[in-house]
Amino acid sequence: MAYLLGVVLFALAILVSVSLHEAGHMATAKAFGMKVTRYFVGFGPTLWSFKRGETEYGIKGIPLGGFCKIVGMTPQDDDVDPADEPRAMWRYPVWKRTIVMGAGSATHFALAVVALWLAAVFMGLPNPDFPTTEEQARQEPAVIALGECVVPENTVRECTPADPASPAAQAQLRSGDRITSLNGAPIDNYGQLLVALRAAAPGSTAEIGYVRDGQPATTRATLATTQRPPLDDAKGPVGPVAALGVGLRPSTPNMVTYGPVDAFGATAEYTGNMAVGTYEAMKRIPEKVPALWDAITGGERDMDTPISVVGASRLGGEAVANDAWELFVMLFISLNFFVGVFNLLPLLPLDGGHIAIAWFERVRSWLYARFGRADPGRVDYLKLMPVTYAVILVGGVFTLLTITADVVNPITLFSR
Repeated sequence: MAYLLGVVLFALAILVSVSLHEAGHMATAKAFGMKVTRYFVGFGPTLWSFKRGETEYGIKGIPLGGFCKIVGMTPQDDDVDPADEPRAMWRYPVWKRTIVMGAGSATHFALAVVALWLAAVFMGLPNPDFPTTEEQARQEPAVIALGECVVPENTVRECTPADPASPAAQAQLRSGDRITSLNGAPIDNYGQLLVALRAAAPGSTAEIGYVRDGQPATTRATLATTQRPPLDDAKGPVGPVAALGVGLRPSTPNMVTYGPVDAFGATAEYTGNMAVGTYEAMKRIPEKVPALWDAITGGERDMDTPISVVGASRLGGEAVANDAWELFVMLFISLNFFVGVFNLLPLLPLDGGHIAIAWFERVRSWLYARFGRADPGRVDYLKLMPVTYAVILVGGVFTLLTITADVVNPITLFSR
């Protein structure tokens, strides 16, 4: 039930974000005097609507987005009433059209930044010193997080009654204990603990030195058996290895909270990191398409592959089910920032495509005037339709690919 609630809440958060995106277009268009005839949440058949002034507001039956209708977005729009011609969007200065078209992305950025500041003050932001890679984790002190069992196969899931109990738990070890030796070999970090376990025989009895509350002690544990690839090759052949039934408990907190003033600096820093991360993620999208196809056809799902709104909602459900509201909020922030950036790409039918054309027209008119030539006028959007359809087709196929992968082989952040 908690999982389903999380899925619904995250899907609702996405719908609200998209609705506010369209509201940003509408508010700025109205502020400049452009005519907005319709503002709807959703698509398909109209469930409910009302008219106030010259705009109809309402809700449609398919809650997958929203839209607002601004009169005369392009010179080729053929549904403009002659009386509305002076208020057609394409007649307004380029800077006003840029603000209107960019208001959607600005809304997503505003949602992300405000949510970031609130998170920094009340919930905390991810600690930049927290180990995020395998190499960083192996340099951490061998402070353990106790597992309930040892999963025999090379996978991540919840324990079942058939799984062997954690040898560490049976040896009376506790979460927070720091392992200092294994079978006489000194342990200085988590990486050395992994190496020492690989050197031990599955099913053998290991002598473990540890420190608890500053006091050294020893215990003995019969090591379980699991399947793992070599430490230096995560994609290498899987074989039986000894397991203690513990994980790493990092020495640094995962989240850091800030005061109201310090939160501004933390928000700015995290926003900058998101900008870099989003740029890098968008560069990798083409090379991740084969990995998505592999995931659909039975291969292992790469954690670094793109996800759809379906996948994001599923992760939101996992977060709620595991009481990880920090993850829920950070997913919401990251998604809004990504959508804001993606929507500014200079491609039709994205808002960034309309902005790029508006400035192309402005620069071209300026250049023609400098050379004493007649203004060539507006860009003919009809001639750009083949390119627009190509973008829609590619985007549609990619969306279908990610949704399918998120249904048949979803990314999961918690063991099951």
